[in-house]
Amino acid sequence: MICKLIDFKIMGDERSSLIALEENNNTPFDIKRVYYIFGTKSGVRRGFHAHKDLKQIAICVSASCKFHLDDGKNKNEILPDSPNQGLLIEGLIWREMYDFSPDCVLMVVASEYYDNDDYIKDYETFLKELE
Repeated sequence: MICKLIDFKIMGDERSSLIALEENNNTPFDIKRVYYIFGTKSGVRRGFHAHKDLKQIAICVSASCKFHLDDGKNKNEILPDSPNQGLLIEGLIWREMYDFSPDCVLMVVASEYYDNDDYIKDYETFLKELE
C-alpha cells in the first residue's frame, strides 16, 4: 500500500512548538491546496472516495480520527493522532475517515487544486480502475 506516516520536525522553544510544511522539502510534492475538516458530528464517516492522481498528506493538528485505507488488495486502519505526523496518501487508495474525536481538526495538504474529475466516488468503479 502506498501510504506511510511522515514525521515532521518539531521546532520551537520553551514558549511553544512549531511545525513548518515546505513543498518538496518535508512534503514530497508541490503544495497547491490546503483544507481542514472540523466540527465533525459523532458517528459521521467522511471520505468514501479515491483519487486518480492527487497526492495528499493528512495531519490531525488537533486530537484524532481513524483512516480506513484500501488499495484493492490490502486494507489498513491507521490512527494519526499527533500534530507532528502526517499520513501520506498517493496512488489509487480508497479512503474513509471515522471516529473523529470531538475536538479533531484534520488538515489536508494536496498536490493539486480541487478537480471533481479526479475523484472516484463509487467503490466498484474504484476496483475496476485498478484492473
